[in-house]
Amino acid sequence: MTRRHEGSSVIVTGAAGAIGFATCEILAREGAELLMVDIAADRLLARACELTAQGYRVVAHPADCADEIEVRDYAETAMASFGKIDGFFNNAGIEGDLAPTHEYSIEMFDKIIRVNLRSMFLGLRFVLPFMVAAGKGAVVNTASIGSERGLAGACAYNAAKHGAVGLTRTAASEVAQMGVRVNCVMPGVIETPLLVGMLEQMFDSVEEGMAKLGQVATLNRVGQPREVGDVVSFLLSDEASYVNGAKWEIDGGALATIRNDV
Repeated sequence: MTRRHEGSSVIVTGAAGAIGFATCEILAREGAELLMVDIAADRLLARACELTAQGYRVVAHPADCADEIEVRDYAETAMASFGKIDGFFNNAGIEGDLAPTHEYSIEMFDKIIRVNLRSMFLGLRFVLPFMVAAGKGAVVNTASIGSERGLAGACAYNAAKHGAVGLTRTAASEVAQMGVRVNCVMPGVIETPLLVGMLEQMFDSVEEGMAKLGQVATLNRVGQPREVGDVVSFLLSDEASYVNGAKWEIDGGALATIRNDV
């Protein structure tokens, strides 16, 4: 049986993080060659070594995904390494501090917009031309359930994630007839270091926060990074050939209803 991504090459940003690396594991197992990108160089190299030790072909490329020159470089490195870019998981991001909008640090706001939104634009700006030239490709951007709701205390994160949906829809409308699809995933409460960092600010203990936030989903639990990676893998594959400009909720049903039983 042919593996889903046999013979394809994929860029994953934020590859050293929980969702990014879980997705890398899935894509590699399904046959993809990977360019793994992250600003955390040591952690990235360690993650890449884990996959290389299993026999997968991966290239680790430390980069600041919000820096124009470094983004151009990772796109060109993928082309030099693999000769093509079939897929792109545009996933780099941070959660930032929590504070009311009227008290929010301007410096932190600018940082989150830079890392979460500017980086996404730059990824599209420098990867899409290669896909358009080839007449094929698929992109998945990482948005959030914060793209659909207001999350108190997270004005910058919410603004960036709302913007992620706008970028997705705009790019999708521009390149679809050139053979390229652009979609986004909207993870809900997923067990990642980013979530733990937020819970440490919001609750007396991480365990309390996990239990409380798990109730947001109708499935009554926090999600796992691999559950996001599986959806990303599908959207990057030919199985999703008629999916374009879409936002896929991976939230255990959190956006589907208003809970009245908790």
